[in-house]
Amino acid sequence: MRTSAAVLATAGALTAAQLDLAGSASAASGAAAPSAAPRAVAGCPIDIVYTSRFQIDRNGWVTNGGLYFGIKNKSTKSIKKVTFTVTNAKNVRFGKATPKGGKVTHRTTKKVSVYDKSLAGKAGLGFRVRTHLLNSRSYKVNFTVHGTGWNCAVNQGSWGAGA
Repeated sequence: MRTSAAVLATAGALTAAQLDLAGSASAASGAAAPSAAPRAVAGCPIDIVYTSRFQIDRNGWVTNGGLYFGIKNKSTKSIKKVTFTVTNAKNVRFGKATPKGGKVTHRTTKKVSVYDKSLAGKAGLGFRVRTHLLNSRSYKVNFTVHGTGWNCAVNQGSWGAGA
């Protein structure tokens, strides 16, 4: 069991370095505490925030309520009509989603979206979603952000582990 946790952590750290992410994306069956690691998006007034360390149970479900995904407004100006979407790219299934600072507008097993009419300066928007990893060594989600009042690309990258 300890060997598999070490292998998972190493694979997650290598993947994070390859993707140039600020936090390491690793799943461990051991006693890892959940935390959020921001990832800066070049030229955008937002940071993408996600769970960087988490535990999974023997059935592949993320413990402690699931994973957190969100955005944080770095500027003092508000952003209008903001939608943040997380979409399954590989081996991830979503359950119930709980919004933080907005309202969940779309939720399926493969996609979750949260919306806010006006994201105030220095405010955050996101959700905690119950998550099932079909393969704990290889998983990936894609981030999409829409809004008015900024010049950001819609596709904001991905997060995950494995090839």
